Amino acid sequence: MSGSLGRAAASLLRWPRGAGSGGLWALVARAAGSGGGGGRSADQLDALVKKDKVVVFLKGTPEQPQCGFSNAVVQILRLHGVQDYAAYNVLDDPELRQGIKDYSNWPTIPQVFLNGEFVGGCDILLQMHQNGDLVEELKKLGIRSMMLDEKQGQDSK
Repeated sequence: MSGSLGRAAASLLRWPRGAGSGGLWALVARAAGSGGGGGRSADQLDALVKKDKVVVFLKGTPEQPQCGFSNAVVQILRLHGVQDYAAYNVLDDPELRQGIKDYSNWPTIPQVFLNGEFVGGCDILLQMHQNGDLVEELKKLGIRSMMLDEKQGQDSK
């Protein structure tokens, strides 16, 4: 039962498509993330990071990041037009916060996973954005970056 409950909580935390933050979303994220069902196993975390093409563990929500680094990750993803990704608020679940650090062997939040693989934190995602690697990694996932459209518009001028 706790496994299916964890999956249900994970699906509730999925960031909805499009803009639109709402009080209900924040309430659902808080309720789903604050369950007291024991620690997170490596298998549970493995399932979370592999469930979606893009997964972010952050402080706060995409609509309301609670730290500058989490906000930067959200903004980078928005620049590329990535809207359909799973986001997990580690501030609502201390066990998740420590569990994901242990799982990735990375000491800080936010953490970004692409296609189940750990990419890094804000600094790594920013570097990938700046050097063009993020466009290529998203393309491998079948996600067309909006940065390509912007570049084509500049090239045609």
